[in-house]
Amino acid sequence: MASAVISFKFLVTLIDGADLKCEITWCHAAQYAAASAARVLYLMVICLFNLRSTIKEAALQVQDALSELHSIETPFQRLARFDKTSGFVGTTAYYAKEAFIILFMNGPGQDDYLNPQLGIPKLSKPLAKAVRLLESAARENNSDAIFLLAEMNFYGNFTHPRNYGEAFRRYHELSALTGNSSAQHMVGFMYATGIGGAVERDQAKALMYHTFAARAGDTRSEMTTAFRHHAGIGTPRDCNEAARYYKRVADKAMDFSRSGPPGGMALQREAYRLADEEGGVYGEGASVVSSGIYANKGGPNSDQHAALDDVLEYLDLMSRKGDLKATYSLGRLHYEGSRTLKRNLRTARKYFLIVARKYWDIKDGSIISEDANGVGKIASKAAAYLGRMSLRGEGMEQNYEKAIIWFRRGIANGDSFCQYEMGLMYLLGLGVRKDAGVAADYFKESAEQDWPAAQVHLGKLFLDQGDLRPAMRYFELAYRHGHIEAHYHLAEINNNGIGRERSCPLATASYKVVAEKTEALHTSFEEANRAYDSGDKETALIGYMMAAEQGYEAAQANVAYILDEHRSIVSLDLLIPWKTKASSFLRNAGLALIYWTRSAKQSNIDSMVKMGDYYLGGYGIDADMEKAATCYHTAQEMQQSGQQSAQAMWNLGWMHENGIGVDQDYHLAKRYYDLALETNQESYLPVKLSLLKLRMRSFWNTITNGKINSIQPDPEPKTYRTWSEWLANFLEDEHPYYHSDTDDDILEPHIHDPMPGGDDYYDEVDEGVLESLIILGIAGALAFLVYYRQLRLQNHRRALEQQQQQANGQANGQAGAGVPVVPAQQPDGGFFPPPGHPDHGQWVAGGVGH
Repeated sequence: MASAVISFKFLVTLIDGADLKCEITWCHAAQYAAASAARVLYLMVICLFNLRSTIKEAALQVQDALSELHSIETPFQRLARFDKTSGFVGTTAYYAKEAFIILFMNGPGQDDYLNPQLGIPKLSKPLAKAVRLLESAARENNSDAIFLLAEMNFYGNFTHPRNYGEAFRRYHELSALTGNSSAQHMVGFMYATGIGGAVERDQAKALMYHTFAARAGDTRSEMTTAFRHHAGIGTPRDCNEAARYYKRVADKAMDFSRSGPPGGMALQREAYRLADEEGGVYGEGASVVSSGIYANKGGPNSDQHAALDDVLEYLDLMSRKGDLKATYSLGRLHYEGSRTLKRNLRTARKYFLIVARKYWDIKDGSIISEDANGVGKIASKAAAYLGRMSLRGEGMEQNYEKAIIWFRRGIANGDSFCQYEMGLMYLLGLGVRKDAGVAADYFKESAEQDWPAAQVHLGKLFLDQGDLRPAMRYFELAYRHGHIEAHYHLAEINNNGIGRERSCPLATASYKVVAEKTEALHTSFEEANRAYDSGDKETALIGYMMAAEQGYEAAQANVAYILDEHRSIVSLDLLIPWKTKASSFLRNAGLALIYWTRSAKQSNIDSMVKMGDYYLGGYGIDADMEKAATCYHTAQEMQQSGQQSAQAMWNLGWMHENGIGVDQDYHLAKRYYDLALETNQESYLPVKLSLLKLRMRSFWNTITNGKINSIQPDPEPKTYRTWSEWLANFLEDEHPYYHSDTDDDILEPHIHDPMPGGDDYYDEVDEGVLESLIILGIAGALAFLVYYRQLRLQNHRRALEQQQQQANGQANGQAGAGVPVVPAQQPDGGFFPPPGHPDHGQWVAGGVGH
């Protein structure tokens, strides 16, 4: 009987998704286990038959439910057919759709997705039927049914109302039942964000579930776990763990990138900051992304403010006039695509052919036009894209022979793109014999023209031969252009310590870049962008939030921006009566602060300033003026491509003016106001108004003998130089006092350029005691030398005078003109002449002694 029981247990565990049913049958069988082995075997057969029937019935219910769900069409799907197109009809239909959504489909937000008092919205008949079928299958522990119910409640698929509490229950149930990695990822995500109030935020549990999912191979959880170890969220920072998980994602990213046609997958970038499209977090001119060097300098008629449609229209006009550069630019725009322009390979090929036909005869390849105005260079670039499209089969049938023809035409003019593609064909043996040597020659010619893909392949060839130094040099050259493979190989070198000391931070940073470049592999940026553009902010917020948890800074900024309710001091919502209030899901200041903080830690200056605003105003957290000041100080010191935040500087000036979070200091406040104006000239009006008020307050503080530090006049700039600098300048500098080219320079004193080593130098002695003693000693030596020189000159002059007097005396004696001799008088006339001496009258005339 023991063997029968063991067999029973073994057979039951073979039935997937029927654990609960088997448990009940097992308990029933155990009651009769003592009767006989035959009875137990009979119950085993019955149990197996019932389980198979239940599983089959549940699977059929899921299939029927999916059929019902696929028949449901959402209102937005119907309205999406009326996209904005060119022409009067298309534009009218587009704006009619927008008006219909605003007037009739923009109902008041649901205050609480978990409140049962609000009632369950009425479901359509197909949806209600599908839900009943799925719930019936879920009671039989059908994993597909549980997952579908969880997804419908979380995302609101098939017009099902969102219910985050029910979604969490279903995900948690599936995670505990089967260990499903997708369910574990969602449970970890909901613990991390507390989305919809379904569960309280718990970062430790979030990391636990993400770790389970990551070990099971879920790429999204691998990214999330890596970022949490990298940033220290819910766990101490651990570079090695971050590198390990980022490497797993980077390996998948490289497999994905290389899995495409020759040359790799075309990686489209969808990670954009929503605020940047509106001039930044603080608007045009006040944010870092739209001020200073990033400011639009053109006027209202400048093309800097033009939309993509206007740019395309302008380029098309110039192309029709025969401008080949405009035609080539149109081809590139349609080939590469962008967020607002989908790739159109056929249109791109048409523009590239127009350019090529202006220079070559398409049939025999002969040159039909002189290379005037760089026609040959532009045609070679177009030939590179035409050859690439033939090589990869983009917009046309794949044809290696045509690709070779186009590449050789471009190579004749030295085009680096064509050289790289030709080298790739020889490396892979596509349409030509496989020859790594010839490929290396082409790669080298292209790499010398700074083509990053050629530099990477040349580095790989050197690496395969074990020649690490040139390989690293080429990888680092391509790294400057952000090439994904260059980042990956340098990450591998730094992580394994090949040819250099191991550097975990450098490896982790490069792995992170590689992982984040393959957005299509593990993010929902495309769906989130589409939802935001259509006005569905809740769906967009979920997509951005998932990417934010994976460490994307742009997604973190987007989540905070959507949740931010404090974009202006005076809200215009009160003036718009038909504007509905956002749901509680979109009003979460605490969550916004979390993502502002994470974005700021990844060097977003505007996010750092926003952090300070939240601490200053007490949004989502208790007000803390000192932390606000710290955030503004940090933002003021940060730089983004050499640009700083004028907003942070102005805020610091205001805090010092009012003594909020920092010491009240009018002089320091003026300094920060001045720095804000120097950083951003567009802040002229607010800064000047602030300075006017500040000067009035400082004047009043001065005349009333206030304790606040008033505005002080700026001291004249002084030059501080060490003794070695002074000596070098004294010996080498050509002083304008003695080497001037014009008379004006001699006549006009150099007031602001004091002579090195003069009084201005000794006024400020900032060196140590030892250096001061050395300076004094050298100065004393110089003084002694000057004194000794003067003494020598004086003695020499006296000797000359004595010789002259002796010569004169001898001459006078011979002439018989005697002069009375004064016995006490020195030869050089060292005292007054006595009375009767011929020189006595001169001294008396001078009034000496009177």
